Amino acid sequence: MSAPLPPVLVVDDEKNMRLSLQTLLGDEGYLARAVESAEAALKLLAAEEFFMVITDARLGGMSGYDFLAKVRAQWPDRPVLMITAYATPKLAVEVIKAGAVDYLAKPFAPEELLHAVARCAERYRLLVENAALRARAGEAYPLEAIVGESPKMRELRQLIQTVAPTDARVLILGESGTGKELVAGSLHSLSQRRQASYVRINCAAIPETLLESELFGHERGAFTGAVKQKAGRVEEADGGTIFLDEIADMSRPLQAKLLRFLEDGTFTRVGGTQELRVNVRLIAATNRDIVKAIATDEFREDLFHRLNVVQFRLPPLRERADDVLVLAEHFMKLFNASMNKKITGLTRAARQKLQSHHWPGNVRELRNVIERALILETQREIQPASLPDFSVEARLRKGDLPRATGEESLDEIVANFERDLITQTLEENHFSLTRSAERLKLSRHALRYRMQRLNVAAVTDGDDETTSVITRDPREP
Repeated sequence: MSAPLPPVLVVDDEKNMRLSLQTLLGDEGYLARAVESAEAALKLLAAEEFFMVITDARLGGMSGYDFLAKVRAQWPDRPVLMITAYATPKLAVEVIKAGAVDYLAKPFAPEELLHAVARCAERYRLLVENAALRARAGEAYPLEAIVGESPKMRELRQLIQTVAPTDARVLILGESGTGKELVAGSLHSLSQRRQASYVRINCAAIPETLLESELFGHERGAFTGAVKQKAGRVEEADGGTIFLDEIADMSRPLQAKLLRFLEDGTFTRVGGTQELRVNVRLIAATNRDIVKAIATDEFREDLFHRLNVVQFRLPPLRERADDVLVLAEHFMKLFNASMNKKITGLTRAARQKLQSHHWPGNVRELRNVIERALILETQREIQPASLPDFSVEARLRKGDLPRATGEESLDEIVANFERDLITQTLEENHFSLTRSAERLKLSRHALRYRMQRLNVAAVTDGDDETTSVITRDPREP
């Protein structure tokens, strides 16, 4: 489906001419707005979109020529058709030089005007199409952008390559900052629909009252402020992919309408009666516990099953600690290029500080940390002082009690909980072994023993009172 054209703006101080032009354009399927002065037209141009302007050369107040100059200065891509009752070859040259796309001499045949309007309409459609193509070209989501060498990330990339060529619906689950948008973009980039539109909507960022109109569009007069028909984002995505981020924040009534849309691709604009149909692939994501949302009746279970054809579960960064330094090096290269810096790496102490952090903000937090470090760092390598102390971030750690999943024994669950608690306490006390031991009601010797048993390796930085930690998976050799 092609998006409808914006209106034509008609500027003429003769009422009969305004009405005649509106009728002529309306009969050909064009929307037209008409005003009697250049001053009123400039206000409309600043507030609304028009694909072209038709103006008389002689107007009450500002002349058509002065109006043309202002339009060219403020909206250089907006074509202007000039109508004049005093056409001469010399005047025609002057009008075209001034920036008009064409001119018509009164009296003119209706076919002449419609031909000029049709050319401007085609020009507008091409500009919109080219802009969309440029946007898609600049929005590449290569699989290589999903960085990580841990087994979970290798499996994730393999699953993307397997699922992307199909039209299967996908549900992406994961904490905020784990890269859900990268996965969705990669699925589109590797799909058969990659040459078509990729439309993204954050359901949590749009007010509930406007989200339905954003998704499915609305008809003129559907609600206060709906001054013209508006196509929805699903229409923009026709033939391509639509990504609904934070879908668990969608209201229950809209969930029901989305469920109907998923059945056969049909929908109705807000305030409309005509049933429309599009062909889109839908990818959804949420950072919420979807099972809990269903249990509390915040998310429809039938919608979950409709979306959950293929499920991606993105691991938090704390579950793939081996990727922390890999990602840090990746972001360091990116920011070296954008900031024109020449940072060569991280010191041993800086690496230990990154590896010991719990990363409640996941990959997004790590990216911000490296960006901050490159801004502050004045030496060749990133020093620990250029990294945050993580005192605030440590308080954001996930506080849920461990759950028995059947994959680990009770001893393993308890050991993991104890390891996380010790690491968190060390972070909160700036890696002071003495203060951490006091907080845990242990002696320093007892704390060191537990850290050794749990594979939490302590590395002292010059003073035995302050220590950095590196956590290891106890299953590793």
